[in-house]
Amino acid sequence: MKSRQDDAGLKAEALPNLWRNTLSQIPSVFGRLVYLSSLRNVNNGRYEHHGLTLLFGEDQANKALRKSHASVFAVWLTFNLEQQKADLELYFSGLTEDARTVLETWAKLAPYRNLIPSTVRGGERRVFAGDLTALLQTLRNAHGVADSDPDA
Repeated sequence: MKSRQDDAGLKAEALPNLWRNTLSQIPSVFGRLVYLSSLRNVNNGRYEHHGLTLLFGEDQANKALRKSHASVFAVWLTFNLEQQKADLELYFSGLTEDARTVLETWAKLAPYRNLIPSTVRGGERRVFAGDLTALLQTLRNAHGVADSDPDA
């Protein structure tokens, strides 16, 4: 039978466990953003990860994922446009779909809007959206992807 101290020690390990066993395996910061945002329940805003929940409990898993999402987002914002472009290209290189297909789909659906952590406000949201819009336009031009708006 585990003591309370054992449980506290396990719970304190949720964040390093997440980074050691999962996030460190994702080579791009943008890929980490995509992964972490995919774990956020769109109906209640809580992060859900079966393995972390089994090991550390629902609340600790949610906190570790929320904190990691905010941290990864903050790292992305520290990148200049050249670094963001390189990281985004690294992300694309790991996908099974080709970049052209992804860019065409993103132009129509804008799924990247869901990558922003819920704790991020005003200015940082605008910086992220502006940088990503510029990067995606540059990449669409490079890959010969037409704008999604025929009147553009």
